[in-house]
Amino acid sequence: MDFKRRNGGPAMGGTSQAKKGKMNTEWEDSPSQFEEELALFDEMEMEAESGEGQAGDLFSADLNPRWKRPHAPPLQPNSDTLIFQQIDLDYYLGSAVAGMPGQVQGKVPIVRMFGVTDSGNSVCCHIHGFAPYFYVPAPNGFTSAHLAEFQRELNSAVLKDMRSNKDNIAVTVLAVDITRKESMYNYHGNKPHDFLRITMAMPRLIAPAKRLLEQGFKFANFATQSYQAYEANIDFEIRFMVDSDVVGCCWIELPKGKYRLREERSEGQTDSKYPGKVDVAWNDLVSHPAEGEWQRIAPLRVLSFDIECAGRKGVFPEPEIDPVIQIASMVQRQGEKEPFIRTVFTLQSCASIVGSQILCFTQEKQLLQSWAEFVRTVDPDIITGYNIQNFDLPYLLNRAATLKVNLFPYLGRVWGSKSVLKDSSFQSKQMGRRENKTVNMEGRVQFDLLQVLLRDYKLRSYTLNAVSFHFLQEQKEDVQHSIITDLQNGNEQTRRRLAVYCLKDAYLPLRLLQKLMCVINYMEMARVTGVPLTYLLSRGQQIKVVSQLLRQAMKQDLVMPVVRTEGGEDYTGATVIEPEKGYYSVPITTLDFSSLYPSIMMAHNLCYTTLLQKNQVEKLCLSPEDFIKTPTGDLFVKSSVRKGLLPEILENLLSARKRAKAELKKETDPFKKQVLDGRQLALKISANSVYGFTGAQVGKLPCLEISQVVLNRDALRDACLSSVEHQTACGINIHDR
Repeated sequence: MDFKRRNGGPAMGGTSQAKKGKMNTEWEDSPSQFEEELALFDEMEMEAESGEGQAGDLFSADLNPRWKRPHAPPLQPNSDTLIFQQIDLDYYLGSAVAGMPGQVQGKVPIVRMFGVTDSGNSVCCHIHGFAPYFYVPAPNGFTSAHLAEFQRELNSAVLKDMRSNKDNIAVTVLAVDITRKESMYNYHGNKPHDFLRITMAMPRLIAPAKRLLEQGFKFANFATQSYQAYEANIDFEIRFMVDSDVVGCCWIELPKGKYRLREERSEGQTDSKYPGKVDVAWNDLVSHPAEGEWQRIAPLRVLSFDIECAGRKGVFPEPEIDPVIQIASMVQRQGEKEPFIRTVFTLQSCASIVGSQILCFTQEKQLLQSWAEFVRTVDPDIITGYNIQNFDLPYLLNRAATLKVNLFPYLGRVWGSKSVLKDSSFQSKQMGRRENKTVNMEGRVQFDLLQVLLRDYKLRSYTLNAVSFHFLQEQKEDVQHSIITDLQNGNEQTRRRLAVYCLKDAYLPLRLLQKLMCVINYMEMARVTGVPLTYLLSRGQQIKVVSQLLRQAMKQDLVMPVVRTEGGEDYTGATVIEPEKGYYSVPITTLDFSSLYPSIMMAHNLCYTTLLQKNQVEKLCLSPEDFIKTPTGDLFVKSSVRKGLLPEILENLLSARKRAKAELKKETDPFKKQVLDGRQLALKISANSVYGFTGAQVGKLPCLEISQVVLNRDALRDACLSSVEHQTACGINIHDR
C-alpha cells in the first residue's frame, strides 16, 4: 500500500462523503490491464478458483490445497541420502543430543540450517558438535605439559568475570591445543610459530576470554603478559561455514546412515508442518561447490504481500487505532514466470476477481489470524514486498498485539519462536547511516525490494510507482490514497477495486525481482563470497572479503589478527577527471582497463602477507631482488618469495568469472543463463571490493600501505601506459594531474 510513503508525507484518508450513486457508477470501472492479466493466469492454469468470493470467518488450508508444499515421502535415514539447497543459517543454544559429538551436559551451540529439496520440500537440519574458538600466540617456553594449567586458570578467570550465569555454565573453556600457525599480517619469512587454539563453550564467551587475555593473564610459573588475539571477532556462523567448507546457498548432502530424524524438543523445535527435521554431526555433512549440476536453484517459494489500512484524514496510520482492511498475497516458485497463489484477505465482503481467491472476514482479528496461518501453511522461503521491513511487518505485528491476536507473531519456521520487532541501525560508506526495523523470522529470508534498490541502484525516486515505471514501464493501479477509506466503506464493488489495487502492489515486487534478477544475483553472491544470504541483505561489504580471506588463510595455516580500529591516518582517493567536452570530427576510442584495481594488486603482489617492514629486510636475509618498493615507500616481497593471499583470491575470482562467461555463451536454457550471468556479475563485484576492504579504516583488517599503492597516481599511470604502449601512434591522451 502507499501509506508506506516511500518519498512523501502522510497519506490522506478520511470518512466517506460519497453517495451511493457515486459508489455504484464512477467507481465501477472497466477491467484494468492487470485484471486481464489475472484472468489470463486463470486460463493458463486451466482451472477455476473454487474459493472465489468466499465469505465468513472460517479459515482452512483446504480452501486451496496448492497452498501446501508437495507431500514429502517418509525419510529413511539408513537408506536415504538427503540433499537440499541451504538458504538460511543461524544457531541457538540447546540441550546436547545423545550420540552427537561435543559436550554431553548443559547448553551447547547448535547450528540450524534451513533449506529446500529438489522436490520443493523444506528441511531444517540441526548440526551438532561445532564449538567456537580463537587463537593467541603461545608464550615462550610453553609446552603441552602446560595446557591443562592454562585451560584451568582461564576457565576460572572467565567464570569469575561473569556477572550472571543463567545457563549454569560449569565449563567455559572446553579445550586448549597447540598448533603451528603464522600471522597473515606482514611477511615473517614463511616461518610458523606455536599458537594456542582456545575452544570455548559458547560464542558469547569468546569476548570476555579475549579481554582477560589482552589485559594480562598469569598462570603457573609464567609471568603476567598480554596476549594478542587472533580470529576472536569472527561471527560463529562464518566460523562454522569456513571450517566446514559451506558457502551461502550451496547444496548440502547428508549421506545415508549419517543423520537421524529429529525428536521433538522444547528448544529449537520445528513445527510439524515442516517434516524434514534432522540431526547430524558437523563433520558428516557434505557441501557441494557451486559447479556443474550444483549450480541449480531449488524451487524456492517466494511470497510477496502488501497491506492496506483505513487511515484518518491527515493522519499517518497508527496500528493502535487504524485497522488493517486488506492483505494481498502472491506466491511464486523461483524459476517460474507467474505466481501460482493469488489471494486477498479482506475485511467485509468483496466482489470476486477472476484469477484470484478472495477470503472475506467480518472481524479484523480473524483476518490477521488467518493470514498468519496462511503464511505458516504456504511456508515461504523468501518473503518480499515493498518496504515490508519498515512498514508492513511492523504494522501487522503491532496491530495484532493491539487486538491480542496471540498466535499471529509466530511467522517463522521454528515452533515457539516469536517474531519480535526491533530497531536497528546500519552504516556504510555506500549507503550512509540508515535506521531500520527488523523482525526475526527464522528460516525465511526477508527480501525487502525497497532495501535492495536503495543498496544497488541510484534512482531519482524510490516510490513503487516510479520504480515500476523505470524498470518495467508499468505502474500501480489508479487509486488515489485519499479514497482508500472511502472504497473500504463503500460496497462489494468498491472493495473489489481496492483489492485489485492491493494485488497489483503485491505483484509488482515479484515482477521487479524477476526483471532485475535480484534473488539469483544475491544467491550467486552468497555462493561466491561464502556468506549466508541474509548477511548480504543486512550487513556491509567487509564480511564478504573476510569470509574469502579466512578460507584462503586456512589452507596456508595463516591466522587473522584482531586489529583495533580507531580511525587515524586517512588517504586521498582517486581523482575523477572530467571529460574534455566538445565536438570531435575525428572518432575517439575509449579504453576501459579490465579489473584495474585487482590487476594492480596482482601485478605487484600486494597483500597483508607480503607487506615487509623495513627493519626486517636484513633480519630475514632478503636481497633487493626479493621485494619491490612502491611509490609510497612501502615494501612488498615478490611472488617468488611468497605469493600473497589477496592476489590468490583475486586470481581465483577472475578466472572463475572467465569460466562463467564462457559457459554463459554456450548455455541455451534461459534460467541457467540467468544463473550464470548472476554468477559472473557476483565474481566481478567481489574482485573489485577487495581493494576497498584494505582501505576501510574502521574495519576488520585495514591496511593503508596496500590501498595507498593501488590508488597511487604513478601505479595507475604505469598500468594504463603498459596496456597501450604499443599503440602510441594512435594519439592516446593519458592524463597526468
